[in-house]
Amino acid sequence: MDGFRYVVVDVFTDRALAGNQLAVFTDAREIPDHLLQPIAREINFAETVFVYPAEAGGHARIRIFTPMVEVPFAGHPTLGTAFVLAGPMQLVEIRLETRSGVVPVALEREGPRVVFGRMDQPLPSVGPYTASDALFAALGIEGSELPVERYDNGVPHVFVVLSCDRAVAELDPDFRELIRLARGDAIVGFNCVAGQRTQWKTRMFAPADGVPEDAATGSAAGPLACHLARHGRIAFGEEIEISQGAEIGRPSTLYARVDGTADRIERVEVGGSAVIVARGEFRLPGAG
Repeated sequence: MDGFRYVVVDVFTDRALAGNQLAVFTDAREIPDHLLQPIAREINFAETVFVYPAEAGGHARIRIFTPMVEVPFAGHPTLGTAFVLAGPMQLVEIRLETRSGVVPVALEREGPRVVFGRMDQPLPSVGPYTASDALFAALGIEGSELPVERYDNGVPHVFVVLSCDRAVAELDPDFRELIRLARGDAIVGFNCVAGQRTQWKTRMFAPADGVPEDAATGSAAGPLACHLARHGRIAFGEEIEISQGAEIGRPSTLYARVDGTADRIERVEVGGSAVIVARGEFRLPGAG
């Protein structure tokens, strides 16, 4: 009977049992490839990470799975894995190899404990989203205060900007229609946001990916800062604080900043805290 050890970490929070849950298999070399997706489905967190030896100059290589599919990059898995791996290694920066490239994560410590991390995310591509009217209908809203655009940093997201936090909190989307829209346009996340200056509230829906609503979406936080800066809601170089997850009982806090101009994004940084809450082992008879 083969045993595969993992760590559970709550990400984008500084307290246990909040934020976004993540399972990290710290040494996945002996896990057969055909079991990666079933294990992620069994755990059923928004994402599960499998760690391998580095191949491209990083400290480790990671593969990221939702309950439904492997993704090239995701924010809370990258940050959470950085906390899990860098703690015992006493690193102040860890470089994680993803399918979207090497992602460096700078770490802040209080004594031996990692308390905060900031990752340099892959730069997103930006394009129009052509099904905005159908999306508004699925969300039960009349429109967006900013153009609805598609950002892709390894995970495609679209953004709808509403008038106030209450409008975001009261959303009751048609998930069946969101699934249809996601599959038609290869969208992973539909993000609904509201706020002003440096304080923003967001909800992210990804039912086609097995995540009806996400607690904290690091892959969307950077593009959100890009979207707001490109359309003049914040200044380039200005850090925003993003609240997410309250509606599903997993309050989370993310920080994001983008450098560059509306025509040329130069750097995207997303930060937050994480807390290791559990360790376990899968025992799978005949797994090989």
